[in-house]
Amino acid sequence: MTANVSVLVCLAPGSEETEAVTTIDLLVRGGISVTTASVTDEGSKEIVCSRGVRLLADAPLIAVADNDFAAVVLPGGLRGAEAFRDSPLLIETVRQFHLSGRIVAAICAAPGTVLIPHNLFPVGNMTGSPGRKATIPEEKWVDKRVVWDPRVNLLTSQGPGTTIDFALKLIDLLVGKDKAQEVAGQLVLAAGIYDYRDSEA
Repeated sequence: MTANVSVLVCLAPGSEETEAVTTIDLLVRGGISVTTASVTDEGSKEIVCSRGVRLLADAPLIAVADNDFAAVVLPGGLRGAEAFRDSPLLIETVRQFHLSGRIVAAICAAPGTVLIPHNLFPVGNMTGSPGRKATIPEEKWVDKRVVWDPRVNLLTSQGPGTTIDFALKLIDLLVGKDKAQEVAGQLVLAAGIYDYRDSEA
């Protein structure tokens, strides 16, 4: 598969730290280059997440939005997702990823809070936080831990407990099943969780 695959992970004040850090960690284990971008009004790189964990982004989004990434990741956390929703730059960045056929990956509060209000995916099945199911139109909602819609290159997932599944599926999509299986083998996963090799939406 293609070498030097890179992914953009966006962070905002109130982003869910488990979803952000777990996704970053697994992508790096999969040999994928990760750039973290802060989405803040003042351009600060320090992000205080939903439970108070502090993360230091690589750069403000404006500095990296036009780089050649294969996918963009939007962690959940309601306050972080609302910050994404209210950032014209973030919305335009996601729109450009979608229009150019690159992967948009969103988890937990992000699908219903960011993608739906801006109608970024007029077509596209998705999931999100079960507690925020009402934010996603009934005809788009799929009640699975991870949902991949290959028609529009949209990957979504439900919450902190599904983040490993979400990240493994993203590794599978970007660099292949063998690498995803290799990373999964390092993690001592519980039996019976989502199978990242399942390609159905």
